Amino acid sequence: MPYILSLDAGTTSVRAMIFDHEGQICASVQEEIRQIYPQPGWVEHDPEEIWQTQISVAVSALEQARIWPADIAGVGIANQRETIIVWDRDTGKPIYNAIVWQDRRTATVCDQLREGGHEAAVQGLTGLVIDPYFSATKIQWILDHVPGAHSQAVDGRIICGTVETWLIWKMTGGKLHITEPSNASRTMLFNLSAGEWDQDLLKLFGIPRCMMPEVRSSSEIYGEISSVPLLSSILLAGAAGDQQAALLGEMCLRPGLAKNTYGTGCFLLQNIGSKPVISSQRLITTATCKIGSNQEFALEGSVFMGGAVIQWLRDGLHLVQSAQEVDALASSVSNSGGVILVPAFTGLGAPHWDPYARGMMIGLTRDTTTAHIARAAIEGIALQVADLIDAMHADTGQQLQELRVDGGASRSEPLLQFQADLLGIPVVRPSVIETTALGAAYLAGLAVGFWSNIDSIATHWRVDKTFNPMMQRGRVAEIRERWSEALGRAKNWEPHSPSECTNHPIKPT
Repeated sequence: MPYILSLDAGTTSVRAMIFDHEGQICASVQEEIRQIYPQPGWVEHDPEEIWQTQISVAVSALEQARIWPADIAGVGIANQRETIIVWDRDTGKPIYNAIVWQDRRTATVCDQLREGGHEAAVQGLTGLVIDPYFSATKIQWILDHVPGAHSQAVDGRIICGTVETWLIWKMTGGKLHITEPSNASRTMLFNLSAGEWDQDLLKLFGIPRCMMPEVRSSSEIYGEISSVPLLSSILLAGAAGDQQAALLGEMCLRPGLAKNTYGTGCFLLQNIGSKPVISSQRLITTATCKIGSNQEFALEGSVFMGGAVIQWLRDGLHLVQSAQEVDALASSVSNSGGVILVPAFTGLGAPHWDPYARGMMIGLTRDTTTAHIARAAIEGIALQVADLIDAMHADTGQQLQELRVDGGASRSEPLLQFQADLLGIPVVRPSVIETTALGAAYLAGLAVGFWSNIDSIATHWRVDKTFNPMMQRGRVAEIRERWSEALGRAKNWEPHSPSECTNHPIKPT
């Protein structure tokens, strides 16, 4: 029986996973990628490292599964979304590092756009708020700060794309420059209603149309891998932004169903059907995976620091050596001892959209231990998600009946129990939590006929564990009130002056 290969190009690591016809994992290989921080608030990746590492784990996954390229029916790609890469059309070489979705360097430009009265028009066209999170101002920054980039863009010599566009370009030897709606809708350049690049927005940001990729379906045969001998002739047949892929992987196929992914960040998406309703609560409206002619939409709330908080405890503070150790510490105390950790290390996402907020830990006493800090870190993740749920409820008027969860940090039982306590609804973890990669596999499998239709894959979704709320609502109210006070103190911390703009050439892999 053939298999589906899923490439999951995440923020802190890239993975390759192989799935069988039952949606079960047959092989999985993961490798971290470097995080580059040229200045405070700036986050970059080396595009060549993303490419080379992604191919390395893909080849290793085939070796782990003991199969050949001919056994792969198709490849699907899921990727970190708003991260942008600009490269030379002829040489295939990036002209600057990838600017990551977490990067805050264009905060002042976004302020100027809002002050210029553009926010209502941008949100009406794209479903997005004006924020450095999205790709448009990142592309604009590269054009403004890499010598000669503007003229090269106008001449059609350089092109751009999000990470899936870059990988498809590289895998096809430069034959395909394409994207699909779930990624396109994150750029702040895509007209949601029309389903195409918006000329007025391209003009607003000074981005030539010839730089942009062709927008295709999320599930169709794009072409063959031709530039990687060990993967030669495998069909590229699906792509999606990681969170929309996870929405499909969680089988949130009808309006009202919602999932939250606990990855580097936290991403809450609720299916809203076939019409792109604009949020009044500073959430964003995004395109989901387009399968055939069926385009649906979701409301989304994005938390910039989710599981990355655990990584910070490990790599930044060196308090622990593993995520499992954080869980053990957090479970060793009944509460955080009054400690609150606001993980606004790269600003705050929805519904606050404050790029000038910064991380804060408050409530420390002489009795504070590493266990209290570990618990505060876990609680800070869940409290951000609870704020998103409140905003989504206000937008839709619908109370969620359950929250489906996935992503690496969803392995944390203390986190999920606290999440259920805050929300007062069941939190449901599926048996396969790598739903980002699974959703990408479904897209490719549907395109090549590996699965016949959505109904044939819906039965794959199975519950691993349900976390039911246990905390008294009065106690929840106290916790959330103190959290709101701490948020207020963390907001608007960084000065609103433009960052020093210096060029940082791409470091060789």
